[in-house]
Amino acid sequence: MNIISKRTLVKFYEQHPQAKSALEVWHSDTRKAIWTTPEDIKQVYASASFLKDNRVVFNIKGNDFRLIVHIDYPRKIVRVKFIGTHAQYDKINAQEI
Repeated sequence: MNIISKRTLVKFYEQHPQAKSALEVWHSDTRKAIWTTPEDIKQVYASASFLKDNRVVFNIKGNDFRLIVHIDYPRKIVRVKFIGTHAQYDKINAQEI
């Protein structure tokens, strides 16, 4: 999968160094993945939550952080929409971000 953009992840873990390792693993695994359906994601990330419009919420670092992406399955593109703490996540509308 092609991820847009790693820069968002890097900016986040520069502010939250404890998230770096988990985000780097997620990024590496996702780049190698070939996801064609939500079921493909569930096989690897059982705790992933699926929202409307092909949005997926990943729990990062044992659920310390939340990552929301939009997936364009036919084009194999994963767009990072949000990365934050639970407190930050609770303040947004995950369906619309």
